[in-house]
Amino acid sequence: MTEKIVSVEEVMQHNTREDLWIAIKDEVFDITKFIEAHPGGEEVLVDLAGHDASGPFDDVGHSEDAREMLKKFFVGKLVKTEGGPELPTNSYSDDKCYDSSQAIHPAMWVFVVAMIVAYVAFRMYFIK
Repeated sequence: MTEKIVSVEEVMQHNTREDLWIAIKDEVFDITKFIEAHPGGEEVLVDLAGHDASGPFDDVGHSEDAREMLKKFFVGKLVKTEGGPELPTNSYSDDKCYDSSQAIHPAMWVFVVAMIVAYVAFRMYFIK
């Protein structure tokens, strides 16, 4: 049986919750029927609809069972044409991602100090 060839344009057209394809390492998967069963929630998959999800898939550290399960949704091999469109890598905007260079909000320090004081008070009052 010949493996189906899928273009970047075709993957990008399947970008809704009702028709959701993703590409992982140049393999295309139709995961529409898996959305509700995804342990990480629906939103993660919907955000990656019609995208190259290789990075996020690897970043999460999916188990071998998850990788094996993915095979059931295989559509075909992704083919990129020279000079053609690139498959978006993800849809996360900068405001959704955590920036570790940002300073901790001062209110968080108040919370941390309050928790330490509460712990010390508890230890002194109840444990003698």
